[in-house]
Order: sequence, then structure tokens, then C-alpha cells
Amino acid sequence: MTTRFEDTLKTFQQRAEQALDRWLPAASLPPQRLHEAMRYATLGPGKRVRPLLVYAAGAAIGASQDALDGSAAAVEFIHAYSLIHDDLPAMDNDDLRRGRPTCHRAFDEATAILAGDALQALAFEALAKDPALTVSAETRVQMILTLTTASGSLGMAGGQAIDLAAVGQKISLPELENMHLHKTGALISASVVLGFMGGGGTDPLLGERLRAYARCIGLAFQVQDDILDVEGETAVIGKPQGSDQDRDKPTYPNLLGMTEAKATAQRLCDEALAALEVFDQRADTLRDLARYIVKRDR
Repeated sequence: MTTRFEDTLKTFQQRAEQALDRWLPAASLPPQRLHEAMRYATLGPGKRVRPLLVYAAGAAIGASQDALDGSAAAVEFIHAYSLIHDDLPAMDNDDLRRGRPTCHRAFDEATAILAGDALQALAFEALAKDPALTVSAETRVQMILTLTTASGSLGMAGGQAIDLAAVGQKISLPELENMHLHKTGALISASVVLGFMGGGGTDPLLGERLRAYARCIGLAFQVQDDILDVEGETAVIGKPQGSDQDRDKPTYPNLLGMTEAKATAQRLCDEALAALEVFDQRADTLRDLARYIVKRDR
């Protein structure tokens, strides 16, 4: 990563952390254990890729970053809730997340379920109430609709259902891509769209190119995740190395082989960069994020 990108990354990550902290209920506020679990799951170490995409998409059209804090928090609340629920015994049954015990291990299963439920609700509260979001009421409703669609049965939740059903099964590459366009790609795409809409973007061409960019990096993110499950180190990636293989889940390396999986990640990165050709240098952070997604080690 370049020094410029590293500095931008830190700035946006700090903004996201502050926004998350502001929106989350205080740990001392009853019911305390629930609020402690919500803060534990959300404020733990994380890449904050989805909030970064909100800020970077807004920056690409010259938007004020202040207007994007609520949207950045909203997408991360949805992401945090999804991780809590994905880790539960009824789903992936993981003990480690972001290098720490998963929420249901640190607290208990019932509290973890409620924490996920509450974070999901808080995401939409942030979009509905954010006083710094200066767009019209109609646009605000469209932003809420964007996040609900990305989170539900036609988005992330549906992708997780497909993923659970695919364990131990042989599926085709188009089926694998469809699963991850829902499970991972939907929320990543929504993050970019929320940054564009929340920043006041209205140009249909720019919106279309950003959606194409988001589709590519959403898939590239999952390909790299699958690669790291094989080649990463548990201490670095923050979850057990080889967990997908142990559960016999379909992955890009299993389907394509490691060499082709890496080539696929790079091709998707190149396609994402091509989608941004209509943007000027203000989209450089989006460009850097595409490269970062396929080169990251965690």
C-alpha cells in the first residue's frame, strides 16, 4: 500500500470507529449485558471494509464525509450482526472471530442472538435518524430500501442460506458466484451505493459504474477470503485457518485450484478498476481499495 492510501485508510477507519461508538448504546445502559455484547461484537478489531467503501464512494463524487458517518455505521452494524449469527452453533459454529472469542462464546448464545437482532435494528435507525444526512426524504427512503434488500432473503441472508445448503455439495462456478454475490457481494455493493446516494450522487452513469465496480470487488473479496482460508495464518486472519475446508464448504480454490483462484481475484480487480475509468482522481481511494482487497492477508 502507498503511504497516501495508508493514511486515507486510517482516517476513514477512525471516522468509522467514532461513528460506531456514537450510535451504539453505552455499555452502562440497561440491559447492560446486551449492550456490552453489541459493543463487543462491533468495536472489536476489524478491517471496516464496508464503511471504507461508503466513505470512498462519497469521496469519488466530492461528498462531505460528515454526511456519510451514519451510513458507514449502518452497513457495519449489519455486517457485525451477520458475523454474530454466522458464528452461532446452528450455523458455522465458530469459536474465534477477529482474533477473539466469538460473541456467543464471550457471552452466551441467547445474548449473542439478541445482540445481532438489536444491531440489525440499529442499522436502520441510523439511516432513518442521522441528522447529518442532508439528502431528501425520498432519497433517504431509497437508501433504507437499498440496505434492507441487501440484508434480506434476496441478499446476504439468502446467500447464507444457500451457503449452508451447499456444505458437502458439488456446485458449479456460476452457482458459487451467485451464492457469494448474495452472501458477501450484496452488502459490499450496498455500501458503495449508500456512499453515492448519501453523498448526493444523482448521475445515472456514475451510479451504474459504481455498481459494476462493487459487484467485482464483492466477488474478489470472497475469492481472497477463500484463498486465505487455505494459505492464511490463524493469528493473522483472526479465525481458524482451514475452517471452510474442515466443514467441506465449496470454495474458489476447491473448484478452480489455487492458481486459477488467484488469477480470478486479479481479473475481478482489473474489471473493477476499468469500471472507474469515467471517474477522476477523487476515485483513487476506490481504486486502491480494489487492489487492497485482493492483496490483503487478513
